Amino acid sequence: MITSCETEPVTPALQGVADIIPAPLKFSKKEGNFLLDENVQISLPNENAEWQLVANYLNDKIFDSTSKRLKIITSGNLEKDIIRIIQSDDVTQKEGYQLNINAYEIVVKAKTANGAFLGVQTLLQLMPSEIYSKNKTTNFRFNIPQVEINDAPRFSYRGMHLDVARHFFSVDDVKRYIDLMAMHKYNTFHWHLTEDQGWRIEIKKYPKLTEIGGFRNETLVGHYNDQPHQFDGKRYGGFYTQEQIKEVVKYASERFITVIPEIELPGHAQAAITAYPELGCTDNQLEVMTKWGVSNNVFCPTEETFTFLENVLLEVIELFPSEYIHIGGDECPKTHWKESAFCQKLMKENGLKDEMELQSYFIGRIEKFLNSKGKQIIGWDEILEGGLAPNASVMSWRGVQGGIDAATQGHDVIMSPTSHCYFDYYQSQHKDEPLAIGGYLPIEKVYSYQPIPDEVPADKVHHIKGVQCNLWTEYIPTARKLDYMTYPRACALAEVAWTAKSNRDFPDFVKRLNTHLLRLEAYGVNTAMNVFDIDGDLTSQDGQLMTTLKSNVANSTITYTLDGSTPTLQSNIYNNTFTINASSQLRAVGFINDKQRGRSFEKDINFHKATGKTISIKEQPEPRYSAGGIGAIINGINGSDERYGDKEWLGFEGKNMEAVIDMKEETEIRKVSFRFFKGEGQWIYLPKKVSVFVSNDGEKYTLAAESTDIATESKIANPTVEVNSKGKYIKVLVERFGKIPDGLQGGGHEAWLFVDEIIVE
Repeated sequence: MITSCETEPVTPALQGVADIIPAPLKFSKKEGNFLLDENVQISLPNENAEWQLVANYLNDKIFDSTSKRLKIITSGNLEKDIIRIIQSDDVTQKEGYQLNINAYEIVVKAKTANGAFLGVQTLLQLMPSEIYSKNKTTNFRFNIPQVEINDAPRFSYRGMHLDVARHFFSVDDVKRYIDLMAMHKYNTFHWHLTEDQGWRIEIKKYPKLTEIGGFRNETLVGHYNDQPHQFDGKRYGGFYTQEQIKEVVKYASERFITVIPEIELPGHAQAAITAYPELGCTDNQLEVMTKWGVSNNVFCPTEETFTFLENVLLEVIELFPSEYIHIGGDECPKTHWKESAFCQKLMKENGLKDEMELQSYFIGRIEKFLNSKGKQIIGWDEILEGGLAPNASVMSWRGVQGGIDAATQGHDVIMSPTSHCYFDYYQSQHKDEPLAIGGYLPIEKVYSYQPIPDEVPADKVHHIKGVQCNLWTEYIPTARKLDYMTYPRACALAEVAWTAKSNRDFPDFVKRLNTHLLRLEAYGVNTAMNVFDIDGDLTSQDGQLMTTLKSNVANSTITYTLDGSTPTLQSNIYNNTFTINASSQLRAVGFINDKQRGRSFEKDINFHKATGKTISIKEQPEPRYSAGGIGAIINGINGSDERYGDKEWLGFEGKNMEAVIDMKEETEIRKVSFRFFKGEGQWIYLPKKVSVFVSNDGEKYTLAAESTDIATESKIANPTVEVNSKGKYIKVLVERFGKIPDGLQGGGHEAWLFVDEIIVE
């Protein structure tokens, strides 16, 4: 038997500490390994239940993949073949840990069981990737590299959000989501439980919330922007019983993850009002919403409504031990409040000057109630409008300004801006990407996020508690697609949340991710592989397109063609920026070790008279919607017909677009065409008017053509104006829509304008 064991193959360790995600604070690798097999024992500092959780978690991982369990002891003088979990005040941070591995022992040292659990997550990543499998096929005899690690998180709040209201996910799906959070050292699960499209939590005092509000008659098919709307005709829904809620909360706590429930108010309430119509401002009998977007049906601030919400929250408090209750507070249309005699009388009686202050009054009453029960509220950044409740924390999603304002006022903040944290956005510009809500958020942009804005005063920086990614599920109906939209972007944000800013490096992250993807694969995660796709930039210069191709993977080989054919290793090898000066079909792929990895980069280029020329813009587009630069709108490349967030589109919020194209010499201009995106569900509206002016000196312009005929039923409008003039300079003025009417999504906000190619013929 001894001979047999000695000749049994030893599974090699992974690449070592450099492949840990998120990257540790300090680490060093030594020569040699620790041999982990079934003879090793786990030693605990005491019999405390939390420390037992740590050992049991490690043992369960080993059992799942090997069918073996280690012996757990709380005393003994073993000198080798032991994993020592030690409680020590040498580690000062609650979630900090030290991991030291030599030839004889593995030592996980922490101040708390929470810190030890996080150290175990790092230890697991030093084992073969098969440790994450449940196939029980891994040979339980493998080497773990000798290392020294000193680690602690940058931020105390590291969150992941899941919307189960638009699409429902089973208890097992939610547990799996939590397991993957633990693997990446996230510590807060934000559970979005109520919406216009479904109420998902059992409230025993109000059974109709789930009996009626938990189900909708049908669900929108395709994108909200597709007109006319189509539906599947199938009843859809589900909810969690209180016992299931307790089960999930306990499961998360065993992984040192706090669950924060979200009960939306005063808006996103149509499912609740459908169940109990007296909660709304009208007497209309509603249905649970069957399409996405924002409903005008919001809670009416009557005493009956507040009694209802307090009773609901009393049951919620009993289920969730978290310090915080998330109360939403976002996207609350004021239409019904403005039309309600009761609301107008209430405002007058309480000295509220407008409906914004009425919302603040509403939030303030809920906060006072929750504070009286020992709970704190957190809400989306709209709760700043009309005055922030005294003790509220803010989750900043509409950019970073809400976070800046709240922190400056002395309120705690979680940063979660759409620009870097919305994982329901497209993560690739490739034509094969599955349907998403819109936007564009590749993994490199997630990784680039810096959660502490420069504008926050130094003495207020401590109010930035952390960062959270959001998974809204309008277009995520299955657990498999949830995987795809979440990973590996959640790996990138985990490093933003955990790792010291000075230790972050995207090329190094990608190298480590190449190994980490094996772990996710072993766990059965349907990961997106977009990180291996080839990307490119085409910029106008001297009448040509300067073409730059790039890969996230160091030492990859990129080849390309210009005739639309699929590149091979024998095609043109990309070494440096090259020029394109004619209509072409650019295709590029990347090879790692002579094997194609990732999908191809594809751009069809239609040269026109303005392609390659110089353009200037009076009012700059929003930075998050101008990744391709302002030259993208005359580079001969059409942006996506489905996604306004790719690099070819320029997005303007509340601004006209005025641009001047320098044609370099007097040019005959027959006509000018435009491309505009229409996505009213995303607050994107077509312009009211386009005008074209020409000039020979760049000073005095003459109106050559204009049009208000821009309307379209599709997502893309292509208005063309006949110019029939000559000029060296072309000025185009695109006049924006203005404010979105009340009652529509984004009502009261300035509409966005999205412009793509300006074609000069």
